[in-house]
Amino acid sequence: MSKNVLVISSTLRKNGNSEVLAKEFAKGAEKSGNNVEFITLQEKEIKFCKGCLSCQKIGTCVIKDDSNEIVEKMKNADVIAFASPIYYYEMSGQLKTLLDRGNPLFTSDYKFRDIYFLATAADTDSHAADIAINGIQGWISCFAKAQLKGNVLATGVESVGDIQNNTDSLKKVYEMGLSV
Repeated sequence: MSKNVLVISSTLRKNGNSEVLAKEFAKGAEKSGNNVEFITLQEKEIKFCKGCLSCQKIGTCVIKDDSNEIVEKMKNADVIAFASPIYYYEMSGQLKTLLDRGNPLFTSDYKFRDIYFLATAADTDSHAADIAINGIQGWISCFAKAQLKGNVLATGVESVGDIQNNTDSLKKVYEMGLSV
């Protein structure tokens, strides 16, 4: 059965390493017959959550920017893959801000079940994304029907294009997309 897969790239670098990783996941998911939508946060206006909790009452954020449309797509996706560069051992600020703005999902009848986290880091330590993975897991923990289905960290990639030399990570993420 075909699933609706939403892939969100949070790097602000055009063709950045985590974006390439995200596109490879999307290719795999598409190849296995799923409906895939790819969103990049480049040039999106996503303001910080104000913590007013109005969204819990009205089902949408009162701040009018690009996050409302993205959050609605998250709500209706069966699978979400978040891609982020690792900055200071954490997910990008853009992704964290989007997750915060996903607060209307908390009281909604969301469809997503499987969440994937795809990350790239200049660091070569295999644990470079552990804090970011904990952050994603913290967000997922607020959604009883969702789970972290998988994650990939490509290490040793700093400059745009470095990911092309990390064929193991590209293959792994493609195969992960295929398995969706």
